[in-house]
Amino acid sequence: MKRFLLVLLGFGMACSVIAQNEKLETSPDPTGIKAISGSGFVDGKKQFCTRVKDQERTGTCWSFSATSLVESQVYKNRLGAYDISEMFAVRNLYVEKAKNYVLRQGHAQFSEGALGHDLMRAIATYGTVTEQAYNGLAKGEKVYDHEMMFKALNKYLDSTLKTKSKSLSADWLPGYNKILDQYMGPLPEVFLYNGQKFTPQTFAKNVLKFNADEYVNITSFTHHPMYQSFVLEVPDNFSNGSYFNIPLQEMIEMVKRAIASGYTVLWDTDVSNNGFNGKRGMALNIKSTENVDNAFANPDTKEEPYSATIRQQLFENLTTQDDHLMHIVGIEKSKEGKTFFIVKNSWGEVGPYGGYVHVSESYFAINTISLVVPKAALELGLREKMK
Repeated sequence: MKRFLLVLLGFGMACSVIAQNEKLETSPDPTGIKAISGSGFVDGKKQFCTRVKDQERTGTCWSFSATSLVESQVYKNRLGAYDISEMFAVRNLYVEKAKNYVLRQGHAQFSEGALGHDLMRAIATYGTVTEQAYNGLAKGEKVYDHEMMFKALNKYLDSTLKTKSKSLSADWLPGYNKILDQYMGPLPEVFLYNGQKFTPQTFAKNVLKFNADEYVNITSFTHHPMYQSFVLEVPDNFSNGSYFNIPLQEMIEMVKRAIASGYTVLWDTDVSNNGFNGKRGMALNIKSTENVDNAFANPDTKEEPYSATIRQQLFENLTTQDDHLMHIVGIEKSKEGKTFFIVKNSWGEVGPYGGYVHVSESYFAINTISLVVPKAALELGLREKMK
């Protein structure tokens, strides 16, 4: 996926090991609004989120960002701060992707990627565990690197489909799981947390009080009717998730209200353009020919106009694609009054803001693919339209 390539080529790989704590309630992100805002920003508001992590050499931003959203929502529900395993969902969904690929006889997307709704569905289906219970690293490994694993999985599936037998071998899935176990370790069926024994399902239900129905998928494209749901046509939507379609400006205002009301939002976007700069911690809607150093020197740099028409054209000519998913945790203003979203990334503590990116409203408007939002953050009028 392009987002993995960007991490490697553009910003390098941060390979720090995440510390494990038994008392996870004591390990929130200590970063305050002053620490992540530069001198060019004012009136900042940041909601609670857990510490910045690093997806390292994997295409699993969808799990890191959506897990962060769940952690923030669990905290908002006054249940404590938890460090939830990103790789537990990744490991489970690799099995779903394999079944989908095999049943469609190889005529389907098989990749590292997924979307935010897949994490919600994974927790609802398989439960979840703490990072300490399952970190997704094989014994002795300290860095996430799925390149060899993905190649091995892909090769295995393709060789399975090319068998000369009239039917698939009954043991193809156990063989596939052995590869996953080799690279990611076997999934725990039971684990201890604070002296109590849980299954992944009981931990999700009884400790995190997780309910996938509390989240809604949102997008804004004009090739489908407004205020109706449709299956979003992007490659990583392997599970055919539906998104509720609303007008562009309504989508922007919805995110602003959500942050102002104490919620956070999952953001699926394009980052493979000149306007997204992780090293500078900023994203602006600028021309591809713009002098990047000058453009990112000031949040009040003049940006290109945005509209639903421009946005749709860029999506349909494949300029805007679903490269990367991140977690919107705050909002602020530039000194001249431009709106910026404070976004938690999963590339480690890259850039001047420790892994956070300041995203202008114009960049957000043009490049957003989809969102996952807590339903409680939606105003009544929009919820009624969504039935």
